[in-house]
Amino acid sequence: MRVFAWIFLLFVAAAGATGLWLFHEWQRFGQQSVNEGGTMVLWLAPGTSFSATVRQLETLGTTRADWRWRLLGRLHAPQLKAGEYLVEPGTTVLELIGRIERGEVRSHRFTIVEGWTFAELRQRLASDPRIRPLARDRDESELMAALGCEGCYAEGRFLPETYFFVRGTPDLELLSRAHEAMNRALSEIWASRVSDLPLDDPDDLLVLASIVERETGQASERARVAGVFVRRLEIGMRLQTDPTVVYGLDDDFDGRIRRVHLRTDHPWNTYTRHGLPPTPIALPGRAALEAAAHPADGTALYFVSRGDGTHQFSDTLAEHNAAVNRYIRGRR
Repeated sequence: MRVFAWIFLLFVAAAGATGLWLFHEWQRFGQQSVNEGGTMVLWLAPGTSFSATVRQLETLGTTRADWRWRLLGRLHAPQLKAGEYLVEPGTTVLELIGRIERGEVRSHRFTIVEGWTFAELRQRLASDPRIRPLARDRDESELMAALGCEGCYAEGRFLPETYFFVRGTPDLELLSRAHEAMNRALSEIWASRVSDLPLDDPDDLLVLASIVERETGQASERARVAGVFVRRLEIGMRLQTDPTVVYGLDDDFDGRIRRVHLRTDHPWNTYTRHGLPPTPIALPGRAALEAAAHPADGTALYFVSRGDGTHQFSDTLAEHNAAVNRYIRGRR
């Protein structure tokens, strides 16, 4: 009996020691770093299992898929959320699992640049591997209908800003957010416009703002440029702005505007036609919208580039021609 008692006591002691070791090992495992190198990216596609996640971590070289991971999967049964996760140096096992369960995915940014055309925006979206291409093969009318604006032109209707997203976000979702942002901005700025603008509706404001956007990148000049175009509209003078001509040329423009381009009539040629063109010619930013809604007072009807990013404004054609000779033709 004594022998059996001793065996039993030894067994209990061994089991207790093993239990303490397992508990200690388990505790240590939870606080163990899964990455001692540089920051790594873990991508979990929808439906990825826990075991597949661990194998991916092992492939990345951050950990070994041993019994402790299997035990964690059985005891904890983590609810994993799909997405892209950053695994920074020093991230512990429990920290990483917690992030994945909470869905703390990596955020990316996509910036729509002021002055881009809609075609440029679509090209940038299509070439971004982080964005899922759902709208790429839709034509403009189908795309605008999908955005709830059936029959609308697409040019100008997406607000240039930086939009944050997670990898795998559909391009249609980003376009929808940018479209809604433009609608809000246009509505707010139209409501605050100065009185007696020669514009019939917010769409006219959008067109004018797009011209201002393409004419100057100088913040201090936007309202002055808008003032020139507003005064021309008020007196029935043609806008005669080169960017509208270039927009209508599409692929026929080689980067240098010529006299023949100014004389070739098309809907956007403001040298041959009065008033605003039928659509915007670019994506105007909020500052250009504000300038179009609040043009600067003055008497100038002309402006010409000085070649340094700024413009020379003139009241009369004679003054303008002299400025053209000085800054464009290179003679006084």
